[in-house]
Amino acid sequence: MTWHLGRLVAFDTETTGVDVESDRIVTAAVYGLDNDERYGCEWLADPGVEIPDEATAVHKITTEHAREHGESAELVVDQVAQRLAEWSGEVGAPIVGHNVAFDLTLLDRECRRYGLLTLHERLGGRPLHVIDTRVLDQHAVPYRRRVSEKQGARQLITLAQFYGLPWDDDAAHGCAYDALVAAQVARRIGWLAHTRRRHWPEHVLAERRLRFETFRDLPLAELHALQVELAAEQAAGLQKHFRKTAPNAVVDGAWPLRPWAEPTTDSTEPEGATA
Repeated sequence: MTWHLGRLVAFDTETTGVDVESDRIVTAAVYGLDNDERYGCEWLADPGVEIPDEATAVHKITTEHAREHGESAELVVDQVAQRLAEWSGEVGAPIVGHNVAFDLTLLDRECRRYGLLTLHERLGGRPLHVIDTRVLDQHAVPYRRRVSEKQGARQLITLAQFYGLPWDDDAAHGCAYDALVAAQVARRIGWLAHTRRRHWPEHVLAERRLRFETFRDLPLAELHALQVELAAEQAAGLQKHFRKTAPNAVVDGAWPLRPWAEPTTDSTEPEGATA
């Protein structure tokens, strides 16, 4: 069975911000997709910190709402990591998401924050296979332009529109909605990779230098390994672009998980000093 027709595990989070090292999970969704059947879980956490107004503007969840209705962050993080380990590790299904390296890295840091087993530790040596729709799409349709000044070429809404999926602005940026849309995008990319060009939609054929065939007939392990290479190449290209105006710009190309660095202790700090 080709990779896009098998079982998928859709994953997404909404957070307090965009820094994987310091921000927190507010909501998370993990959905198993098997043919037309879907089953899953959603969580609302009290992140233990204030939710900035900018984050609330995206996912509509306030600090007050999270504190009143959310479960403890430690419990949510533990359950999310365990569900991913069970459905991905034990069943062997790939984890699918849009820019999913952000979500997986943030989950890793949250596990470490609470002294919990990380996803990789829970897998116990079993392979982790990931499908990132942003990485796949950027390779397959490299020259797509921005839709508008406010809508970029690689946003999830853009991919949904390009691959012929409905989009609900009111539901968007809800973790369950975004996770499920990303999974559908992955299936559409897989369909194009395994379908003759003469059957592709005209608006797809209108794009330049399409490369969907790169993903044809790949085992999951090979598709995962290919994305490691593609993500690094894409990050290097973006970094080169940024350095035209910001010479010291750095874009991390690690995928699907940014390496963990143990916090260093400042040896010059007086003993007993507190933050």
